[in-house]
Formats: sequence, C-alpha cells, structure tokens
Amino acid sequence: MLKRLTRRFSGTTIVMWLIGLAILAIVVMGTILTLSSGKYKASEWLDLTINGLALGGIYALIALGYTLVYGILRMINFAHGDIFMAGPFAAYFVAVAFDNANYFGGDAALEVIALTVIMIFAMVVSTVLAILLERIAYRPLRRAPRLIPLITAIGASFFLEYSFRGLFGSGVKSYPEVAFLQGKWIIFGIAILKIRVVVIAAAILMLLGLNTFVQRTKVGKAMQAVSEDKDTAALMGIDVDRIIVITFLVGGALAGAAGVLYVLMFRQVTFIMGFMPGLKAFTAAVLGGIGNVVGAAIGGFFLGIAESLFPNLVLDGLGIPAPYQLRDALAFVLLVLVLIFRPTGIVGERLAAKKA
Repeated sequence: MLKRLTRRFSGTTIVMWLIGLAILAIVVMGTILTLSSGKYKASEWLDLTINGLALGGIYALIALGYTLVYGILRMINFAHGDIFMAGPFAAYFVAVAFDNANYFGGDAALEVIALTVIMIFAMVVSTVLAILLERIAYRPLRRAPRLIPLITAIGASFFLEYSFRGLFGSGVKSYPEVAFLQGKWIIFGIAILKIRVVVIAAAILMLLGLNTFVQRTKVGKAMQAVSEDKDTAALMGIDVDRIIVITFLVGGALAGAAGVLYVLMFRQVTFIMGFMPGLKAFTAAVLGGIGNVVGAAIGGFFLGIAESLFPNLVLDGLGIPAPYQLRDALAFVLLVLVLIFRPTGIVGERLAAKKA
C-alpha cells in the first residue's frame, strides 16, 4: 500500500499540486476582493465578457489548425501562427485597392462585397501556404523522429515572418475603416459593438461548419480514421496523403478567416502579428485537449473570456496597477493550472501509449 501511494504521489506531484493550489488561492482571494470593492458595474463585466467571446472565437479558429494537424500527424505545427498572419497581410493590399476605389465610403452593400473578397483572398493565401508547408517541409519528414518536424516547424515560422518583413517592411499597416461595422447594435436590450457581434457570429458559424464537416462527411470520417491509425486507414483504401493535405487546407482556411476577423477588430497588420495569437491558440488547444476539435473550440472561448475578464477580476483586487497589461501572463497561469489539475485538457481524454 505504501509503495503504491509513493508511486502515485511522488515528491514532484506533491510540489506541483501545492503550486497549483497556491495559484488557485490567489485567484480566489483576488476575485473576492475585487467583487467586494464594487469598483466595476455589471455592464462593465458584460462588456468584458463579450470582448472575451470575440477574442475567444478568433483563438478557437486558430486552435483548430493546431489540433487538426496534431490529431493526424502527432506534431505541433508552430508555423500555424504565421499562416494566420499571412492571409490578412496579403489581403491588406486588396483592402487598400478597394479603399482607393471608394468601396469603404459608407455604402453597406459595397463594403460587404469588399469584405467578402478580402476574406476569400486571405483564406486562399493562408490555405496555399499551409499546403506548401506540408508538401515541402513536413511530408519528407513524416517518418522522422518527432523532434525534427518540430524544429522544422519553428524554422518555417521564422522563414514566413522574415520573408514578409523583407518583402513588405517591418512597419505596421492599417486596414481601412469599415463604416458598416462602426457603432453598436441593441441585442436583447444590450448595446454591443457591431464588430464584436460579427466576429462572434462568424466564428461560431465556421466552428459549427467544421464540426459538421468532420462528423458528417466521408472526408471527415476518413480524417478520423487516419487520426486513429494511418497504416490501417491506408489498408482500408483511404488515401492518407490526400487526407493530410485536406487537413492542412482546412486549418489554413480557418487561420486566414481568423486573421481577417482579427484585423477587423484591431485594424493593423505586421509581420510579427501571428506570434502571440498563435501561441495563445496553441494554449487554447492544450486547454481544451490537444487533438480534440470540440475541445479546441471550448479552450479558445475559455481563454478569450479569461484573458478579458481575469486581469480586472483577479489582479485589481490584489492592488496591482494596470492589471490588463498582465493579461498574457495570466493566460499562461491558467494553462499551468489546467495542466496540473487536468493534464489531458478540459474535454481531452487520456491518450494511448502509442499516440502519447
């Protein structure tokens, strides 16, 4: 019995749990102090929550690219954040062309047409780059030890970033203002910024579309089969290479769409813009359960809401000045907590030894 307990609760495990409980105690104490102070009104908490949902939708769309590739190849595509950057960066020049043609002059119909073209163009660029990465950088290393594709993915990330920097400069470029998305809509008696409504609705529609694609179509079922066992799937007549290309295609398209939604919210593009959202999306995928499509979506929304709410909710009560500047650190603290108390993620399952 003593040996079994010692094996289950090692010194490292106990220290990890103590760290996790200490962090959790700080979070609870800060939350209680903030709420008891009455500094923020209910409308402000609601506004922060809606902003978190918009951010979470973007993180979820990017996280799906990570989780789809991991589910098929058991590798982390660290260049995915730069696929997210490439689409809206290339589409910036299309947006400028539309702006010069007065498509963003206040006519809602023209603005919708322009945004549709921009979205499609960004998705095409991100998709093409994702497929090229798979074909050139990853396919030759498919049977290599796992560390080699990981290093290759990091190298591909730097290649994309500095290629865009060399071609288009390191300055920040601003998207044209879309008059149609300015102001607020009243929804169920709540005034919500139009851009947030559009981002949340678009993200949810794309997430539902992907879930339907994976669960209901032949290609989606083939993706699930390849995820379970590539060799057995090949024996059943599934073209594994084709399914892997489709996986990168879907992930790239979602990343490009997420990039456009992101620049509609923040209206700026730069060659390095994919680093932090990509890192947070990877965090979201791990939070939800890496390899789990639904988990990636839940993890994205969870992380977005936590990033928007928790700095004010937790740190303000602890007397920390400018708590919102620590939102990135707080997001990764949440990751530590989840990995300590539930290492497989929010909805993840314990992987078999062959897949782990």
